[in-house]
Amino acid sequence: MAVEVNTALLEDLGLRRELAPKRERLGQEDFLRLMVAQLRNQNPLQPMENGEFLTQIAQFGTVSGVRELNAAFERLTESLYSNQALQAASLVGRRVLVAGSEAYLPEGGEVALAAELPAASPQVRAVIRDALGRTVREIDLGGRPAGLVELRWDGLTGEGEPAPAGRYTVSVEALLDGQATALETYVGARVESVTLDRGGRGLALNLQGLGSVDLGEVRRIG
Repeated sequence: MAVEVNTALLEDLGLRRELAPKRERLGQEDFLRLMVAQLRNQNPLQPMENGEFLTQIAQFGTVSGVRELNAAFERLTESLYSNQALQAASLVGRRVLVAGSEAYLPEGGEVALAAELPAASPQVRAVIRDALGRTVREIDLGGRPAGLVELRWDGLTGEGEPAPAGRYTVSVEALLDGQATALETYVGARVESVTLDRGGRGLALNLQGLGSVDLGEVRRIG
């Protein structure tokens, strides 16, 4: 929105050459000087009505307010971006628990796993499968109360041999109301790096062996 002023008054104030090409830069002090000149030079037979006078003031106030609001949003955005950058740097090297069913087993390592149990169950069981869908390990967790069920896969197969490093699929089932029910699963992984997108898509974590995941998928850090 632009503030409309009588350009003839610019001549009266000696400001036309300076301000006419860039009215959008009209400052509050300049505006008030123009308003005073406009009142001084108005036609006595057709004076400017109060409504017209107030409309011009309101227009100026709106433009000024929008600019100040935009500037405040820019400062807020920069502040949020800086805070995200600091948070991102602190995540590198730490382990996170993220939503998903694919887990990465590092050489000679283990994997933290979890599942969301909506109600108490007398029997909870986790199954780990390789890339070909073959069962590598079954872990009986027994009865568990409602909440987050946590466990660790030590990287061993059902025969007690170390499983090769790589990706595995995890599923957790619980007996609920007499029926086997698949639960939402979470896997643990180490953060190798982070990607902070200034375009507004937020913070992404690059996890060891799993690729990039959105920060919103993280259930827990550490």
